[in-house]
Amino acid sequence: MNNNTINQEEVEKFNKIAEEWWDPKGKFKPLHKFNPIRIEYIKNNIIKDFNISSNHKPLNGISILDIGCGGGLLSEPLARLGASVVGIDASKKNIDIAKHHLKKSNLKIEYYHNSPENFSYKSKFDVILNMEIIEHVESIPKFINESSKFLNNNGIMFIATLNQTLKSYVFAILGAEYILRWLPIGTHDWNKFVKPEELEKICNKNSLILKKIDGVIFNPFVNKWKLSDDKSVNYITKYKKD
Repeated sequence: MNNNTINQEEVEKFNKIAEEWWDPKGKFKPLHKFNPIRIEYIKNNIIKDFNISSNHKPLNGISILDIGCGGGLLSEPLARLGASVVGIDASKKNIDIAKHHLKKSNLKIEYYHNSPENFSYKSKFDVILNMEIIEHVESIPKFINESSKFLNNNGIMFIATLNQTLKSYVFAILGAEYILRWLPIGTHDWNKFVKPEELEKICNKNSLILKKIDGVIFNPFVNKWKLSDDKSVNYITKYKKD
């Protein structure tokens, strides 16, 4: 097993466009469009699993570790919902951008330039986010193993990634990168995509039990992402630590 989860080539890709994290019309435009469905999914599942009564800050008292947090596109909205958020990322540029934006946000989030195998923290977390990150790491088994160490028993890990199918190659690479130019060419490597059943095997070895899996598809008619039974391209999972 590889002892390092950082893929330096992948880090460099994001370093080059880090300045654009918070520009909804920039290189991360697809992620800005993707964000509402991610936030809703995470929030609703946390409320359900932790039996929280929904209010204007429903995630009060919930601790979240956002791994591969980028510029903080998920960390900030979840902190606004009341969660105690820590974000880590292998790219120093990403963390610098996240910290800079945080000054404008009046939120309390801890950001660290780190990867899970080198990170240490005073306590474990109720929720871990691995969102659109595992397809960019050096070793998925090592990454999941290291990430799971930070999760409380009965805690939740959310993993969102891309399926390794012919359709994902056509849509996520040829379509999104080469034809529609939604993403910079070379953003994704199809060989790093992972099938849900392979991800489940890796997670099971780390006492993570699959509780929910949903496809996520783009609806061009309303210009929004939505949950779907179609998991052939993008999918999002919820695992619980046994």
